Amino acid sequence: MKAYVLEAVNDLQYKEVPVPECPEGWALVAVKACGICSSDIPRIFTKGTYHFPTIPGHEFSGVVEKVGSEKDQEWIGRKVGIFPLIPCRKCEQCRQKKYELCSNYDYTGSRRDGAFAEYVAVPLWNLIALPDEIGFKEAAMLEPLAVALHAVKRSGLQKDESFAVIGTGMIGFAVAQWARARGANPVYIIGRSEKKRKLAESQQDVYYMTGAENLPKVDRVIEAVGTPDSVKLSIEIAKPEGSIVLMGNPSGDILLEQDVYWKILRKQLSVTGTWNSSYDGAEPSDWTEVISALSKKEMDVSKLISHTFFKEQLPEGLALMKEHKEPYCKVMTDWE
Repeated sequence: MKAYVLEAVNDLQYKEVPVPECPEGWALVAVKACGICSSDIPRIFTKGTYHFPTIPGHEFSGVVEKVGSEKDQEWIGRKVGIFPLIPCRKCEQCRQKKYELCSNYDYTGSRRDGAFAEYVAVPLWNLIALPDEIGFKEAAMLEPLAVALHAVKRSGLQKDESFAVIGTGMIGFAVAQWARARGANPVYIIGRSEKKRKLAESQQDVYYMTGAENLPKVDRVIEAVGTPDSVKLSIEIAKPEGSIVLMGNPSGDILLEQDVYWKILRKQLSVTGTWNSSYDGAEPSDWTEVISALSKKEMDVSKLISHTFFKEQLPEGLALMKEHKEPYCKVMTDWE
């Protein structure tokens, strides 16, 4: 099969590799669509994965091509989304079914080979069957959509509360959509660049603001950038007794000046972290909520896909994101 193999930092090669093995309890998935996550950019170009070689890619959908056991044959030919985190099932968090908090997890696309490839091997438990009305590109966004929903839930948002998300990546826009769907009013997207205004305002019933404007004070804030300035801004715009959810991958050390830290205390702010999303196969979770919302057309995620590249053009999508050649939201790759 053809795959993009990260041989070393900044050395991604499109080459022939063996099709993954499919042991008992696992499935071989033919990839149909795969999103490029913002975390893939440092992973490929600057920081690397956990070992080399590695095939990146963790936001994907496809069709089950093969299973490792005769008893699981009913999966063959089914359209699926894939939860990329593979929990150990042994730690305290796993015993409580808080799999996103697993102490010893594996992860498709960073710790093991992922979906910048024609085929991926994943445990059957990580497959979630999809209804016909959800397309492959939509299904490849289940992971970031679930991450965004998880963050909104952790904010404690109540109907008619004011809400802001700091960050103009795909997950930031998805956070705004979820907040609106769950009754927040008004909803603000806060970014740095006027170039993102058109993309942001294409999301229904949200306001886009930059740091140059007089920013609102809001009940709930989600920080989706991961820089010291964005964390400080979240503290600044949160109302007294408001909440802040930190979800942006940190760009480096996050240091707070004394007067900024004081505001957390004086305003009695609740500060919460978030990572990943809840998932338990076909059992109710963030993932099943996303699938339900997409099936009922309660969310229009087509507006979140700004660029689509065929699999042979994947390096163009990476370059667009790395070099910020033009405004983008979700960059998708088509493997059909």
